[in-house]
Amino acid sequence: MHKYKELKLWQKSIDLVTSVYLLTSSFPQGEKFGLVSQINRSAVSIPSNIAEGAGRNSDKEFIQFLSIAHASSYELETQLIISKNLNYLSVEELNHLIEQIEEVQKMNYSIQSKFKQKV
Repeated sequence: MHKYKELKLWQKSIDLVTSVYLLTSSFPQGEKFGLVSQINRSAVSIPSNIAEGAGRNSDKEFIQFLSIAHASSYELETQLIISKNLNYLSVEELNHLIEQIEEVQKMNYSIQSKFKQKV
């Protein structure tokens, strides 16, 4: 079992979720149950899967949940690009979020690589 709250990856993922929620709160009301819901679910999925994986019994299971979190980050990035194309986000807002996402992706990949060497 891993102490997920101590992982910088989890902490940065929580920061990302906060940024996403603050930004999507300004999206059109008509997107509340569409794109906003999908974006927020993707964002929340990242730290949630990190935490769930940390609570599993083996490093192999932890890696599997890190992989799911990694995939969710790409899903989130795609949805944010769509939001920018629909003019719900500015280029600057998108770029700021993508920087956060890429930081989380790099950290996740690094942790997965370290654990794969142990397994």
